[in-house]
Amino acid sequence: MIAHVRGQVAALSLDSAVIDVAGLGHLVHCTPGTIARLRLGEQAQLATTLVVREDSLTLYGFADADERDMFLLVQTASGIGPKVALAMLTVLAPDRLRRAIAESDHAVLTSVPGIGRKGAERIVVELKDRVGPAPVATSGGTGGGEPWRAQVLEALQSLGWSSRDAERAIDAVADSAGDEPDVGQLLRLALRSLSKA
Repeated sequence: MIAHVRGQVAALSLDSAVIDVAGLGHLVHCTPGTIARLRLGEQAQLATTLVVREDSLTLYGFADADERDMFLLVQTASGIGPKVALAMLTVLAPDRLRRAIAESDHAVLTSVPGIGRKGAERIVVELKDRVGPAPVATSGGTGGGEPWRAQVLEALQSLGWSSRDAERAIDAVADSAGDEPDVGQLLRLALRSLSKA
């Protein structure tokens, strides 16, 4: 398994990055939240896992080992492949996903595209004893919005938007942030806002 890649960020898209490692460009599929932390031309390190299929080798990258471990864990549930696992981490942070499984919160799990009621129930039954205790939810303080703003701003700028346009788009979606801002979702909303402008 390729446990991590470290190198210069050579290219970015909404769902992948190319990391240049000693002259070899590794295409790494990531969540928008992970992409938001990367800057074109700068050094980055991503925790990774290589998914081997009969007709493909696909590298998935994550902001940290915890996110990668959650990606691997949810795939041990019946019917969950890499694409759905990545969608789960796009919609839910690892701690939020752990909490949803530990507390049998089917409504949260079904908010992930590709997971219906039966799928959510199966995930809970198969993984509840393996995710550990539900993490304690932290309340969003007054400074809680700052990190997501910086991440979305960096992501938009790395995709070529000017600082002024990016700030305007962030202001337009700020009301959607809520108590637990989802960087990936906010990035998508900001891009939608920019495409309409």
